Amino acid sequence: MRRRRSQTESLEERPSEARAARTDRPSRYKRTMPKTVLVLGATSAIAQAWMRLLAPRGASFFLAARNAAHLDSVAKDLATRGATAVYVETADLDDTAGHVALLERAVAALGDVDCALIAHGVLGDQAAGERDFAVAAASLQTNFLSTVSLATWLANYFAAQYRGSLVVISSVAGDRGRKSNYIYGSAKAGMNAFLDGVRNRLDREGVQVLTVRPGFVATPMTAHLPQGPLFATPDAVARDILHAIEHRRDVLYTPWFWRWIMALVRMIPEWKFKRMDL
Repeated sequence: MRRRRSQTESLEERPSEARAARTDRPSRYKRTMPKTVLVLGATSAIAQAWMRLLAPRGASFFLAARNAAHLDSVAKDLATRGATAVYVETADLDDTAGHVALLERAVAALGDVDCALIAHGVLGDQAAGERDFAVAAASLQTNFLSTVSLATWLANYFAAQYRGSLVVISSVAGDRGRKSNYIYGSAKAGMNAFLDGVRNRLDREGVQVLTVRPGFVATPMTAHLPQGPLFATPDAVARDILHAIEHRRDVLYTPWFWRWIMALVRMIPEWKFKRMDL
């Protein structure tokens, strides 16, 4: 009677295949904590809260944002909290022509990037965008096209490394268009679909692509809105993001209850939804 060889026995008899089995296992099975971190839109409240969690663990950072004074303040805070190194560059992230050079400088400064967070964005003026295409186009440039440009380069960089985490802050606004913010929401919807495709392409390369979909967050961008019980703090969202990176998640609704709120919103029939004031 033939005895079926176990997988271990088979690999022990074939050392080259054993090595391949070990090295080819996707890195998603390994829980990782970012050590060399690129943050685009580093003055965002959520990005700052997230970086404050990593700094005491000795992470190194390359920060890019538009406001030089604010950027320097963030960098000093991270250094005080224990960051190994902090590099800064003032940049207009709407300028897609400068993205490749910016990202190459970030890699050169850090020596390697194992996690990139894209966190820039603007809520925009919905009413003005309804009247003037130029306003709508500017919102789409910031919230969608500039992110596509950055994520395209970073996706190829991580694919070549066969590892890494690409983290992009989107929004629950992208789950369904609503009259109150459909310009902003359409940019986020496009971003979500784009990241779905990038994830589908890169998962087999061992690269994590995490789409973060926050609900209402108490940040300067939402300071003009009435604050209610559905609002989260940047610190709470940052903790959720770090946990999602460590556990190799794909899509994060934060706080958690937004997954179910938006599931219900998507279930509303269009004939009824179009009559609602949302």
